[in-house]
Order: sequence, then structure tokens, then C-alpha cells
Amino acid sequence: MKFYFAGSIRSGRNKLNVFIEINKILNKYGNVLDKHVASPNVFEIEKNNSEEDIYIRDINWIKECDILVAEASTPSLGVGYEIAYAESLNKQIICIYDENTNLTAMIRGNKNIKLIKYNDIDNMLYELEALLKELVK
Repeated sequence: MKFYFAGSIRSGRNKLNVFIEINKILNKYGNVLDKHVASPNVFEIEKNNSEEDIYIRDINWIKECDILVAEASTPSLGVGYEIAYAESLNKQIICIYDENTNLTAMIRGNKNIKLIKYNDIDNMLYELEALLKELVK
């Protein structure tokens, strides 16, 4: 199973601890193509890549993945773009968000996206793992 993990980079890294925990779960079920998103050193890792290189690489990873998992608590044009692009390819999408976030209706109202709302990280990880067990069969 291949995962693409969408999480805010340039819009803010305030959920980095959540990114790291989500990626630990995803790695139990397959390969996270873009592991660097959950790295505290993401800017250092990406410094030699042009914006065009990043775009092409990420689009190819989304094409290659089986499931896109997004942590969408921090508003990010990039994460929204990645979700929409994955949907256009009929990819399975899981969107995780903090219940204190005013998540857009474009995501919440989309029946093609599986939502996990959380206020407790451990409970969210439990829900994510249960969903992955169901999807990975």
C-alpha cells in the first residue's frame, strides 16, 4: 500500500507532532511516499528542489499512491490542491482535522472523503488505524 501524506508546510507547521504520529501509523500499513512532510527539517530537505521539481514530484506521487491522507487543520492551498487532484484521479482520501478547526464545507460536504475529526490525538490514531485496517484488506 502506498500513501501520500498531505500536510501544511509553508502555511504553518503547528501540527508537526500530529504529522509525525500519523506517519508512524501509515508506515505500519505501507510506504509513505513523501515522508519528508512529517520531518522537522522539511525546509532543509527541500532547499535544493525548485518549485517546479516539487510540483512534478508530488503530482507523480499522488498518481502513484493508493490512498491520500491529509491533515487539514491548518488552512493550506497546497493541501487543498492535493486533495482535489487525488479526487480527480479517483483516489481514496482520508482527511483528518482538529475539531477546533473551521474545516471548509468543500471537504466536509464531500462524500468521497473519509473524515476523522479529533480533539485527542490518541483517539484519532486509533480511528485512523481502524479505517486503514478496513481499507487495506
